[in-house]
Amino acid sequence: MSLTGGNHNDVTQLPPLLAKVPAVSGLVGRPRRRPEVLLADRGYDHDKYRRLVWKQGIKPVIARRGVAHGSNLGAYRWVVECTIAWLHGFRRLRVRWERRDDIHEAFLGLATCLITHRHVQRLC
Repeated sequence: MSLTGGNHNDVTQLPPLLAKVPAVSGLVGRPRRRPEVLLADRGYDHDKYRRLVWKQGIKPVIARRGVAHGSNLGAYRWVVECTIAWLHGFRRLRVRWERRDDIHEAFLGLATCLITHRHVQRLC
């Protein structure tokens, strides 16, 4: 995944993100190269991106603009929003001060390790 500025639209990073999805292993036989379903919010609601995802053999489950909620995508989105909130608990990640991508990604990795360590400690 590539790192972009805060003023860039997320949907521009959809094709590179789909290209970098690793093989899904765990089942007997050849591993899947693509996920079965792509869950996305209303920001990705455009026929261009739906076709792009279908061409790669992935079923797009994208919320439609102007339609009332009811797709149950919020249950899956909550996990992502919660993770982002945990990462924003680290002041250095809340606002990106580093100009170099590798340093920022290193801090993301450290924050992920600390979050995981805290959760494991609660289980023990």
